[in-house]
Amino acid sequence: MGQETEREYLAKDLAAIAQTVHATAEKCQGNSQDLLAILRLLESLHQEIRDGLFQASLPDNRQALYALLRDIETNGGWPHIYRMSLKSLLANFQPEPGEDDLGK
Repeated sequence: MGQETEREYLAKDLAAIAQTVHATAEKCQGNSQDLLAILRLLESLHQEIRDGLFQASLPDNRQALYALLRDIETNGGWPHIYRMSLKSLLANFQPEPGEDDLGK
């Protein structure tokens, strides 16, 4: 199997994963707890892949390291899962009539 063929298979696999995640998220639209469960799973998968398979596959010579760093620079930087701030989370919060703050 040539490298281009492997990349084509990877692209198809990634597209299928993305389609499944999008479809599942759409089914959960309006349910913040289920959507949060999806986000937690994605974060967990990210950490598991990064700390296991990715670290084990890191280059062991300068040329391979240069190629990896160049790919990171060319294709969008280092992957990171951003977390929502509490301020952003509360942006849509509407206090009940008579409530003047969260603590009372």
